[in-house]
Amino acid sequence: MSFKNLDAFKKRLDKRLTTKAHINAKSAVTRSTMLVQNFAKSSIMAGGTGATVQKYDPSRTHTQSKPLSPPASDTGFLVSQITMDVDTKANGSVVGQIISSAPYSKPLEFGTVNMQPRPFMQPALRKNKAKILQIFKKEGVIR
Repeated sequence: MSFKNLDAFKKRLDKRLTTKAHINAKSAVTRSTMLVQNFAKSSIMAGGTGATVQKYDPSRTHTQSKPLSPPASDTGFLVSQITMDVDTKANGSVVGQIISSAPYSKPLEFGTVNMQPRPFMQPALRKNKAKILQIFKKEGVIR
């Protein structure tokens, strides 16, 4: 690929990166946060890989997840409680958060003395690291 006027292109690119840095950063953080949120939800909705059990109230069959695998969705409540927030701080920094407000999110993610973890947030972030870096590069936030 060649440019007719490479110097003019570089000048416009530098101007975009310096004058719109906060907009580019917010866009990159928003896109990355949404990517991880959707991956976490998808991993839960993929279904379990463990034993199938009968549950009651309401009556249903549920395939559990194996330890160290994402939790398997049963009622859909966990997935419905995963949200995201992107906030621009006073100092110009942009912070993206993925929040799981289901009361059993923490025990699932980290385990308990009686249960091995079924992580869904940390693997979602780890498995999307390369894509997140590409998003930040494409937005011109990092080189």
